[in-house]
Amino acid sequence: MRPRERQETGEQDLFRSRLDRIIDLTHALVKLSRAIDWRFLEVQFGSIYSDGPGCPPLPTRLMAGLALLKHMYDLSDEALCDRWIENPYFQFFCGEEFFQHRLPFDRSSLTRWRQRMGEAKLTALIQESLSVATRTEAMKPKDLARVVVDTTVQPKAVMFPTDAKLLNRARERLVRLAAHVGVELRQSYARVGKLALIKHQRYAHAHQFKRANRSLRRLKTYLGRVIRDIGRRIDGDPELEEIFARPLSLSRRVLAQDQRQRGPKVYSLHAPEVECIGKGKAHRPYEFGVALPGNPYDGHTLATVIPAMEDMIGNTIERLLADAGYRGHNAPTDYKFRVYTSGQKRRLTPQIKRELRRRAAIEPVIGHLKAEHRMGRNYLAHHAGDAVNAVLAAAGYNFHLLLKWLELLLSRFLAAQKAAAALQWV
Repeated sequence: MRPRERQETGEQDLFRSRLDRIIDLTHALVKLSRAIDWRFLEVQFGSIYSDGPGCPPLPTRLMAGLALLKHMYDLSDEALCDRWIENPYFQFFCGEEFFQHRLPFDRSSLTRWRQRMGEAKLTALIQESLSVATRTEAMKPKDLARVVVDTTVQPKAVMFPTDAKLLNRARERLVRLAAHVGVELRQSYARVGKLALIKHQRYAHAHQFKRANRSLRRLKTYLGRVIRDIGRRIDGDPELEEIFARPLSLSRRVLAQDQRQRGPKVYSLHAPEVECIGKGKAHRPYEFGVALPGNPYDGHTLATVIPAMEDMIGNTIERLLADAGYRGHNAPTDYKFRVYTSGQKRRLTPQIKRELRRRAAIEPVIGHLKAEHRMGRNYLAHHAGDAVNAVLAAAGYNFHLLLKWLELLLSRFLAAQKAAAALQWV
């Protein structure tokens, strides 16, 4: 069933005041809400619903507004719900006409809406942010013809992985699952496993690596015993074998993997898609998250990135600026000579040289995305959650810039009015 979209009714209530009567209509968030084409978002997001029977979903403006506010102000789902109840500007932004004293949605509705929309549909938020920027003259359409490209790591919400921690956590998860489904184990190793982990950490801290390795082997022994014990007890029971298939597979990978082995490794049991990525940073040699699936070389991403960008912005890219990591790129044939990398000497005009010097301006943008728009630590699950969080962070960053732009315009307008009034009195 399709959502019942909200329309501006203008109706009055004897016992309640309308929000537009009690808030400042010159507030930047109010201006932004009126600049957004909510009808465009309703059409884009509404296409995913069917006309069949069932409970109607929540209005598109409410859910899209909540997603934007969450990433504009760097709020968790719980903090967003608390702020929405007490902030009339948040409620007006989401389409409410009267102040609400109770949430018209559940916190889990945000999760289900993100999962239902997915990355492909949520890119409409970025498209609308660019449209609003054009309508408010924050940018010109020709600005989209020149693009700066860079890649970064989106860290996942996982603890720093060590072999000892992973071995102990794998054993704990198997023991917990066995107790949940009623599989009685010979021994859980809860007490001695925790003691072995503590000893390993203390020996490693004291650089007593022989003793630390002894505790590590003991942790491997405990995990191996639990894996074999579960395997014996669920043998011949298809239902239990299906329940334990994924946990046992991950646990066997953790038990078999070596510190210096090549190829994919398990760095987190609740997020096995996490990869270890080294960007050569002195303060952070390794980051655990996702850059792109498969962690490809930067220059080998342009074949898919360029067509995706043109589809999203609705414009042809005339010039693409990148750092030296994009040398030897695989851009489509028509774009081979439109890509300029740092350190390039040929085919450079004075204007392109100036633009290449400005290429590094993308680095603080990435920093703001991570520090202020929830890209610094991704709490959404699976590969789909990585993509959704990156798209919403980009949309939140764009709308946050638009908010500052509207505040600047308002301050200039008020200053001009004040100056005009002062001239009249002179």
